Amino acid sequence: MGLDIDHLRQWIGRTREAEDLVTPRLVAEYRATLAPHLAPVGEGEAPLALHWCLAPETPGADTLGPDGHAAKGGFLPPVPLPRRMWAGGEVETLAPLRLGDRVVRRETVADVAVKEGRTGALCFVTVRHEVETPRGVAIRERQDIVYREASRPGAPAAPAGEAAAKPAPDLAWRIEADPVLLFRYSAMTFNGHRFHYDHPYATGVEGYAGLVVHGPMQASLLLNLAAACLGRVPARFRYRGVSPMIAGQVFTVAGRAGPEGFEGWTTEAGGRLCMEASGSAS
Repeated sequence: MGLDIDHLRQWIGRTREAEDLVTPRLVAEYRATLAPHLAPVGEGEAPLALHWCLAPETPGADTLGPDGHAAKGGFLPPVPLPRRMWAGGEVETLAPLRLGDRVVRRETVADVAVKEGRTGALCFVTVRHEVETPRGVAIRERQDIVYREASRPGAPAAPAGEAAAKPAPDLAWRIEADPVLLFRYSAMTFNGHRFHYDHPYATGVEGYAGLVVHGPMQASLLLNLAAACLGRVPARFRYRGVSPMIAGQVFTVAGRAGPEGFEGWTTEAGGRLCMEASGSAS
């Protein structure tokens, strides 16, 4: 499928803004979903990575694409590739969010690029975010979204990545990736992507071996583990998806602190690497 990169790059510079509240209910739902795998925070502060649950896009049911996301061509460019995933990103934490904060999220399409991957054409869309509270900007973030070609009939399931060759961790959490966990996180983030809850779609249309565990949920756990290992919230936190994590197993979130900062990763039950992360204390 041809990609008109000049047309797609016309979306660079588009912006949108949304507001939300850090409510007791959202904080309770977040803790109920991810605890006890959350780092300690100060009195009145919101749990780390809660910002990914705030001010989500809320498209009407009649404006959805076939994958359950908002149809492309509005804020995001109309990339003619059907499979979408988080590829990675970076979070800069300037100040904590606090219970009761009115939060403004500003998003800007920063770049659109096309590359050739092992499975065909890839289109990367970079979106920059600012999360502001009444006290000023609390979080700056870059998100990299990747679009891939359709699964070919008869093709093997999407590649699962390679076994991790990592050092012994300082801290490791084992978490069951069952459908309830995926449902709860999708509900908190108003994420309609069908491969998180629709097994026939995930396997028959997108070509995965099962339901797919959310990239931002893995990144949320890694950010919390980084803070637990470092003893403070990393000023800068980078994460990169390596391979899709499939639900229905116990996965591991692990990491260690060293002279260069934090190094973390997630692995499936068989040891295959799914996400890598790093963090700096300053």
